Amino acid sequence: MDIEDSFQTHRPRLFALAYRLLGSRADAEDVVQDAWLRWHQADRAAIRDPEAWLVTATTRLGIDRLRAVRARREHYPGPWLPEPVRIEQDEAANAAIDDGGADPGADPAGAAERAEQVSLAFLAVLERLGPEERAAFLLREVFDYEHARIAQLLGRNEAACRQMVHRARERVAAARPRFEVAPQQHRRLLERFMDAASRGDRGALEALLREDARLVSDGGGKAVAAIRPLQGAERIARLFWAAYRRVDPAIAWRIGRVNGEPAILRYRGDVLAAVMVVVADGERIAEIYTVANPDKLAVTPPHAGASW
Repeated sequence: MDIEDSFQTHRPRLFALAYRLLGSRADAEDVVQDAWLRWHQADRAAIRDPEAWLVTATTRLGIDRLRAVRARREHYPGPWLPEPVRIEQDEAANAAIDDGGADPGADPAGAAERAEQVSLAFLAVLERLGPEERAAFLLREVFDYEHARIAQLLGRNEAACRQMVHRARERVAAARPRFEVAPQQHRRLLERFMDAASRGDRGALEALLREDARLVSDGGGKAVAAIRPLQGAERIARLFWAAYRRVDPAIAWRIGRVNGEPAILRYRGDVLAAVMVVVADGERIAEIYTVANPDKLAVTPPHAGASW
């Protein structure tokens, strides 16, 4: 296998790691490209395990990139949310939701797990972790690396690595509600919420939200969005009611999928204006994440063979 074929074999895994680490498709592609350049410059005769070398290079490059972009995100106008890597709203996507949330022909349990690992809610919670902490958590919890291998990759001792993963797991669990909700039930809640929001039915909206519901919206200073997270069913329902009163007749609401999970897509004509995903307990909505920054909605497929 030549050097290019060898790299392309591992590229999907490298992109999957970089995207989860950075929450940005563009930054993930840049990191994978930098890993490719280093791979071409390396003495491959001295590399016994190409996958380990490439994962190490991608992780370290990703950590460096995350440190750099965090400084920019601190000055971001309003809340910063991860950038979707896949948005679908065609009939096949809706049929996949009806069939249990998996792509046709895919393993339903595996597809659901992958969607959870790249959900906007999950990636948003990972923003609370430090760069090395985030990398260690992902390598252990998502990619199933042993602590000893993670420690070697990060240049830490194994005990420190175990403690880092343990702390990260606790912080993620504390910040992230966990509810077991069937995809069909999730979709029905989304449809009811979409119907109420598109009609400006404040009472119906409030009834669909948990009392302690939270909304986070990312407009990037380029689209209308709440400048800080909103807490409480009444405040969130009032926001959607106020938005309805300023209704744009060109806006169309549709059910789709974002990063593999059911979502609401809002279009202005043929242009995607916003995506909305929710965390629900099966009966009511606990969290709403809305991405309206147009720079994050111009989704193009990742590099050929890339995985999300």
